[in-house]
Amino acid sequence: MYAIVDIVGQQFKVEQGKKIFVHRLQAEEGATVNFDKVLLTEHEGKVNVGTPYLSGALIKATVLEHVKGDKVIVFKKKRRKGYQKKNGHRQCMTQIHIDEVV
Repeated sequence: MYAIVDIVGQQFKVEQGKKIFVHRLQAEEGATVNFDKVLLTEHEGKVNVGTPYLSGALIKATVLEHVKGDKVIVFKKKRRKGYQKKNGHRQCMTQIHIDEVV
């Protein structure tokens, strides 16, 4: 059984027992969070598609930790003009464990 769920503006395919990284959530480590914006569910070959969301579908997850992603380097250059700009950032992420797909 799996589901397609909208978490903080992005769509993820989730299954029970899996760990995924999502954008930073406003929840403490160890807290339980529920996601109700479920777009699609599949159970034993039967697919249910929402318009846009399924009513009554719920994803229960536990926040494991807050981490930073890999560094992304942004380099801009205009040739023959002497312009170079180097910048970088690390995206804040949250690792969650999918407890239950209801």
